[in-house]
Amino acid sequence: MNIIIAGCGGVGSALAEQLTAEDHEVTVIDNSSRNLQNVMSQYDIMGIQGNSTSYVTQMEAGIDKADLLIAVTDHDEVNMLTCLIARKAGNCQTIARVRSPQYFTEIGFIREELGLSMAVNPEFAAAQEIARLIQIPSALEVDTFAKGRVNLIKIGIPEGSVLDGLMLSDFSAKIGADALICIVEREKEVFIPGGGFVLLAGDKIYVTMQISALNDFLNKIGIKEKPIKKVMIAGGGTMGYYLGRILTDAHIQVKIIEKSEERCAELSDLLPKAMIIHGNVTDRQLMIEEDIETTDAVTAITNLDEENLLLALYANKVSNAKVITRINRLSFGDVLEDMPIGSTVTPKDITSEYIIRYVRSMQNSYGSNVETLYRMVDNKVEALEFRVGQDAKVTKAAIGELKIKKNTLLCCINRNKRIIRPTGRDTIMPGDNVIVVTTNRGLNGIDEILS
Repeated sequence: MNIIIAGCGGVGSALAEQLTAEDHEVTVIDNSSRNLQNVMSQYDIMGIQGNSTSYVTQMEAGIDKADLLIAVTDHDEVNMLTCLIARKAGNCQTIARVRSPQYFTEIGFIREELGLSMAVNPEFAAAQEIARLIQIPSALEVDTFAKGRVNLIKIGIPEGSVLDGLMLSDFSAKIGADALICIVEREKEVFIPGGGFVLLAGDKIYVTMQISALNDFLNKIGIKEKPIKKVMIAGGGTMGYYLGRILTDAHIQVKIIEKSEERCAELSDLLPKAMIIHGNVTDRQLMIEEDIETTDAVTAITNLDEENLLLALYANKVSNAKVITRINRLSFGDVLEDMPIGSTVTPKDITSEYIIRYVRSMQNSYGSNVETLYRMVDNKVEALEFRVGQDAKVTKAAIGELKIKKNTLLCCINRNKRIIRPTGRDTIMPGDNVIVVTTNRGLNGIDEILS
């Protein structure tokens, strides 16, 4: 497809990388020649220097031939105006990044009036992800499917667990839980395991299950959950506000540390149920005074990676709190894997997942849509939810008779809100939502799981 990206900051650059890797023709618009040179030197794309809200600039970028325009500049107003002009000038589909809480509360009206195909809010999506991690304290990662009915949960196998040394073919008999192990991460390797795979202590496993079955499963594998009641949020920016609102609505005690006195006053009005503290999150004495040693969870989500990393390391050292760290830049590379900073959240990756999912649905011609998309284990694995159409080939035979690609696993089927753990005797039907885990990246439709 022919895609135009307005803005080549962190999100724009990440999208340019992923969309070119999936063989799309990409043109980037940005005011900064430096930003353009950086992204053009790395990827096979065209760059146009100029204001994305300019009709002339958009025409130069080829808006009249574009299939999609994605506006991800730093300003919501610029993104929305860029999309409006694109709709009028090129009649293409449009996606806007909209981060402001004010606009986000009115997003339904804005989408309809501007003709937006999608509005993406990275900070709100990241706050939702953090809230899910707080809901399941032992989880390292939580991804949701089937409108929240199914979860893909990443958990470490502890020493002495019943799973240590267990062959997967014995999993159901031994554990008896309504769960399926879809992915195993062992040191630098990743596996889509078969029945002969043997689990080991220290493995990180991704398990699909319904939340209602989680506590029973964790107890059986030797993990004792302690509910999180007190959360410290380091950083009172947009993400801190969204997270504070979600957690206080869930009756969790929230303490927000913010260095801007003016922002503290705003947060006090916006979040009356939260405690707002004016101070620097790198001030060790302040953290001690605010009981970091006894809090249940610490979320380091300032706009500075260095501050977040320092606080996460300190929290891990002085407390048993669940630690969640926001990472804006990924230039730290493999170093992060060996650092005790808990779970990490990267808003630009969340944004790109949303947009890539939409792009794949646009270009799919197999009678199914990509409803949900997550990338895991350093982008080595994709978990996708497909809506199955009337003409899909996978509906023509029982699952056991289908020739499914290697390293591809059907995790579950959502049929009229009923969750099915598929066996070889089951059949995929039109209208089903099917969740798939695979190392074969770039699937656009459900039929592409077939070899």
